[in-house]
Amino acid sequence: MPKYVIGIDVGGTNIKTGIVSQKGVIVARSNLITGSYIRNKMELIEALVEHLKGLLAANGLKPSQVLGIGIGLPGLIDPPEGIVRFLPNIPGWKNVRLQRILEQKLHIPTFLENDVNMIALGEWRYGAGKRSRNMLCMTLGTGVGGGLILNNELYRGPGYVAGEIGHIPLNERGPRCNCGGSACFERAVGHRYLLQKALKIFHKRNLTLQDVTSMALAGNKRAVRFWEETAVHIGNALTGVVNVLNPERIVIGGGVSNCPGFLFRKIQQTIKHRAMSVQGKMARVVKAQLGNDAGLVGAYVLVKGSC
Repeated sequence: MPKYVIGIDVGGTNIKTGIVSQKGVIVARSNLITGSYIRNKMELIEALVEHLKGLLAANGLKPSQVLGIGIGLPGLIDPPEGIVRFLPNIPGWKNVRLQRILEQKLHIPTFLENDVNMIALGEWRYGAGKRSRNMLCMTLGTGVGGGLILNNELYRGPGYVAGEIGHIPLNERGPRCNCGGSACFERAVGHRYLLQKALKIFHKRNLTLQDVTSMALAGNKRAVRFWEETAVHIGNALTGVVNVLNPERIVIGGGVSNCPGFLFRKIQQTIKHRAMSVQGKMARVVKAQLGNDAGLVGAYVLVKGSC
């Protein structure tokens, strides 16, 4: 029986690929830079196919030795139909039958999923969510994404778009969001908005969020307050999710999750203070463990569960 899975994690500027063996171990990995193909989806697909053929050949594998391909994409995906409905940050990707195209060209069963759902699967099975039945995985980066595991299963919803935690409205009025709404959670804690806020506070050129983190760790009171306020925003938004879904684990990943440990403690405290008593006590906030490998490991979980 084939024991390998090809994992693919599609980003805006590069595609991470890997060969994953039993128990989610990545035995080979490679990157495909997508810049020159970004406006032509068929050229990008052809480049990906050739890249995967090269990855298999370099590791002495034939398609018959691969159980399947799992591919995570940053947008709206229809997994049962194998269709990429829309990728907001990659032009030209609308209603693309990617599953069928890849299967015809590579002769390997292929499965599509939203990228954050793939990360959630990886963290749930092999990372920080291990041994939890009900888990929210949240990624904090340029945007804010969410993946839900409910009763040991990935929950997608009837439209396959469940988990959009970044677009929970925090109040009735606020700045417009790219989704078309206003006062979205993402507008409070997304990377670019946090950086805008930090620049107004610290008045430093070329400031990064890592700089703010370093200042906080060095005891700068304004930097500590900046991250504590961010943690309260995160905790407030998560409180609603905790009250409704009663997860026992909340896994937080992405760039912002690399902030000081007190960020996680403040999030935990906020949830415990604001959530209903039973839910608030049960929900444990933890940092993601798999880092940039979560999507590739999640591909293994997806394929193994689908074949």
